[in-house]
Amino acid sequence: MSMLTPPGMGGKYRITGDKYPRMRRPRHRRRIVLAAGAAVVVLGAAGWGTLQLVDVFSGGSADDTKTTAGRGPDCKPVAPKATGTPVAALPKPSQITVNVYNATPRSGLAKSTADELKKRGFVIGKVGNAPAAYDKKVPGAAILLGGPTATKGAFPVLGTQLKGAATKTDPRATADVDLIIGTAFKSLDAKTTADAALVALNKPKPAPAAKC
Repeated sequence: MSMLTPPGMGGKYRITGDKYPRMRRPRHRRRIVLAAGAAVVVLGAAGWGTLQLVDVFSGGSADDTKTTAGRGPDCKPVAPKATGTPVAALPKPSQITVNVYNATPRSGLAKSTADELKKRGFVIGKVGNAPAAYDKKVPGAAILLGGPTATKGAFPVLGTQLKGAATKTDPRATADVDLIIGTAFKSLDAKTTADAALVALNKPKPAPAAKC
């Protein structure tokens, strides 16, 4: 056996000339490696595309969902109070004294209006023609005139009986208020309408819901 004969080949292969047999690995192993790498790339691309589709149709990414699920609510809605007393208790009609004045050329309006207010529970004070400062100078339905404290007490309650009445304060120290009938006055609101407005006025407003 020649010294140039590869080990393990015995005398089967002999070297002749200047060319040697090349020892190559089988090609099918390289193909398997390449195929496995391509499969990994394809699977990765398919997985990424699936996540993108989920993100589009769900309106958010998986990370966003995890973050939202892991975080507790920032605030809790506040349930409105079903019952209770108003923040500022309003007087009842029986606690309000009303002076009724007629500032129009039509006679009898002050008395008829005063009689109707009395039937609805208000206390009637003076009844007659309006003072010179207001006589035939009230173009609207009426003016409610009273002291500064009337704005949060008598005015809202008396205003339920007549929509569109203007309000004005003067320096009086007494609790009575004036109802000065104007040119546009026709009549007090219907009792059922006025009663409903009075109930709504005394009903406590629900607390606003917390904003999240």
